Amino acid sequence: MKRIAIVTGASSGIGKEFFLSLKTKAPDLDEIWVVARNEEKLQSLTSSTDTPLRIFPLDLSETSATTVLKNALEEETPQVQYLICASGFGRFNAVEDDDLSVLENMIDLNCRSVMALTKIASPYMAKGGAMILIASVAAFQPIPYIGTYAASKAFVLSYGRALNKELRKRRGARCLCVCPFWTKTAFFDRAKSDNPIVKKYAVMYRPEQIVNRAWKDLKKKNRDVSVCGAYTRGQALLVKLLPHRLVMRIWLRQQKLK
Repeated sequence: MKRIAIVTGASSGIGKEFFLSLKTKAPDLDEIWVVARNEEKLQSLTSSTDTPLRIFPLDLSETSATTVLKNALEEETPQVQYLICASGFGRFNAVEDDDLSVLENMIDLNCRSVMALTKIASPYMAKGGAMILIASVAAFQPIPYIGTYAASKAFVLSYGRALNKELRKRRGARCLCVCPFWTKTAFFDRAKSDNPIVKKYAVMYRPEQIVNRAWKDLKKKNRDVSVCGAYTRGQALLVKLLPHRLVMRIWLRQQKLK
């Protein structure tokens, strides 16, 4: 039986960094399934690993993509050592000013596809394996002008923590929710709108920092959330203690938003 990892969003950013890290973190894999919209970028990953790749150029916001992966799992019946869900995007904009199709697409990709992928992969999870879901520090609080994105990541965080309990009991596997702060990736290329919303970035991390922290946290048996950096941990704690009405007011003041 093949031992595989599945990495979505593997063509760039945190997803690509997770893919690259498998070379040392999971060198005994028989195959890595990489998923993203850009086939050319996925093909270029072959030079970065000795492990055979299976390339899926799919848009996970479409339900047909889930069907393709479900059929592949049913055909191969592999052991899934890792499922890493790193596909997603955000927008910096008022809800009123954004396109409905963009917001619906965001929910489909950030929420529905994560639920669907974990659902179809669960029966194949190896004992001791893990699902790694990329949430965000935004999941801990409501954020005006990034409201849909923050809410979508709150779904991922809540869903992933509950799923962790189920996987432990039923499969002897785990689910870890990774909650990065601002991270230097192509995320910003799509997130920015015509009106500059975010004017102040308190801190900016590199993808490799987020991924390294996640692997360390995965070694801790009772850890279901991974937060990288002292600043991020401080923010996550404060937004638990402070009323969210005050947290939103502080955010609006920082970014000089009305």
